[in-house]
Amino acid sequence: MRGLHADTGYLLYRLGLRSGQLFNSCLQESGLRLRHYAVLRYLATTDGTPQRELSARLGYDPSAIVGLVDDLEKLGFAERRPSPDDRRSRIVVLTESGSDFLRDTDEAGLRVTGELLGPLDPAERETLHALLLRIAEDGLN
Repeated sequence: MRGLHADTGYLLYRLGLRSGQLFNSCLQESGLRLRHYAVLRYLATTDGTPQRELSARLGYDPSAIVGLVDDLEKLGFAERRPSPDDRRSRIVVLTESGSDFLRDTDEAGLRVTGELLGPLDPAERETLHALLLRIAEDGLN
């Protein structure tokens, strides 16, 4: 087992899986999964976005985005609207209910993060976050 743990990429992969499992457990009651949450979180940063942009930004297959947005629409957390720039195009917008849901899940997200990062002190958590952010931003460019 030590051999696998010597590989940073593998550790990141395992921690990502663990984080997803913990967060999915918190979301279970709502019927949503981490992928839905990611869509909502992204929508919270925009005034609406085309589905193809959601797909590109989140790294999800376009057909998966259609299903995720369908699910969120059924719950009233997001809706498709005509684009203000091009009436033939549609954008996905976060609804007030979606914003409320995100606000309600913030505490669950903090609990998951606290559980995952329990062995680290606050300064170490801050450093880890800064390093991961730098890696993530470089990968998105």
